Amino acid sequence: MIKKVLIANRGEIAVRILRTLRKMNISSVVIYSDADKNSLHVLLSDSAYYIGPSESSKSYLNMEKIIDIALKSGANAVHPGYGFLSENPEFAKKVNQAGLIFIGPTAESMQLAGDKITSKEIAKNSNVPILPSSPKINSYEDAKRYAREIGYPIIIKASKGGGGKGMRIVFNEDELLEKYEIAVKEAESSFGDGTVYFEKYISKPKHIEVQIVADKFGNIVALGERECSIQRRHQKIIEESPSPSIDDKTREKIIESAINFAKAINYLNVGTIEFILDENRNFYFLEMNTRLQVEHPVTEWRYNIDLVEIQIRIANGENISYLSKLKPNGHCIEARIYAEDPVNNFAPSFGKIEFLIEPSGPYIRLDSGIYSGYEVPMYYDPMISKLISYGTTREEAINRIINALNEYKIFGIKTNIDYLIEILKSEEFKNGTYTTKFTDEFNYNQKLPSKEILNVISSIKKTTKNLQTKNKISYWKFKANNWEV
Repeated sequence: MIKKVLIANRGEIAVRILRTLRKMNISSVVIYSDADKNSLHVLLSDSAYYIGPSESSKSYLNMEKIIDIALKSGANAVHPGYGFLSENPEFAKKVNQAGLIFIGPTAESMQLAGDKITSKEIAKNSNVPILPSSPKINSYEDAKRYAREIGYPIIIKASKGGGGKGMRIVFNEDELLEKYEIAVKEAESSFGDGTVYFEKYISKPKHIEVQIVADKFGNIVALGERECSIQRRHQKIIEESPSPSIDDKTREKIIESAINFAKAINYLNVGTIEFILDENRNFYFLEMNTRLQVEHPVTEWRYNIDLVEIQIRIANGENISYLSKLKPNGHCIEARIYAEDPVNNFAPSFGKIEFLIEPSGPYIRLDSGIYSGYEVPMYYDPMISKLISYGTTREEAINRIINALNEYKIFGIKTNIDYLIEILKSEEFKNGTYTTKFTDEFNYNQKLPSKEILNVISSIKKTTKNLQTKNKISYWKFKANNWEV
């Protein structure tokens, strides 16, 4: 029975897990690096332990130290969150070997799903549609042969990859050698394994994923789908459920395929199976993420469940067959808030949050890891929060999240909030025709303050110049909506 959980993560997901632990009366243990000593997850936890320097490799990726802290703290389970070690089968194995419960899948199923080449073979053998693809590429001669067999354009992918790393699109053989070598080097540096494979490239796909929940009794339940086609540099930024792109018949087939794949690898706990949808609405297996997804709240809201609680209950050996009786309601949208500058090529924006106004109200949820005075560190992913809206209709959910984003004010750093608002207001988003290429073609026009507002700010700046120089916390210095005079 799980009584005390160490959260092997940081930021908003650590805070999210903490809240479920508190609800379930389970004690919490968190870890923190030098950069995170004043983080929200540290302030809210029952106990916090120093893990090491700010660099991830010396802190949040240090398996031995994390397990050592778990044992010293009296925790009997570890929740990996997402990112860092969440999909590392070696970590799951070591946690179990230390006599601790790993709140997630088995190391074996993680290994099978984590290798992109192996997982595609499993999908094919489970009657799950896959794109024309190659086995692993061992040489440039292999590369030429398989590229010709598949037919250009192709996409090169890292076998152990994710997040767009080790990925290159090749339109003809003249580009092949250079892009093949770059992809291999990038895969090697990012994942410690330079193995790549080829896949037929779909130019304007949609990204659809299915939420899977599985227990030790063989129950595998699919909790609907999410559409995650609004991406930038292969990173999702807006997700919604249900998908506006598929009909009930396609939905049924995708869900059946997801369950078949999960069965084939004897999956346990919560996971997500991802598909791409082409222009003719044919779907193909992409990969399985063997962890909690960033976008899990949209499923939680539609099904009125807590997926972190379900993870813990499955790890406790409980039966989850009751989930198959649940029916989804309404429409949900999530927008990821990043500390980055959209007008400066989305450069990360780190530093102190001088002042914060968070949106609230009916049908709005905010999962956040920040507060006024918090210093956003430069060492980690720049996502700082997630805003989620619910509506009985898609139009209602869109209007609510736009209104909430307009209320959301973060002073001191730059964010993508205005960028998200413009996407949500676009015709492509409203009519659901957007694809994963949307942001490549989207013309973002940053909103300029009116002439009257600029005049007022200019006047305030002049009259408070002395105060700004002497008083380091003067609010007159704030860069409203990322603008300064």
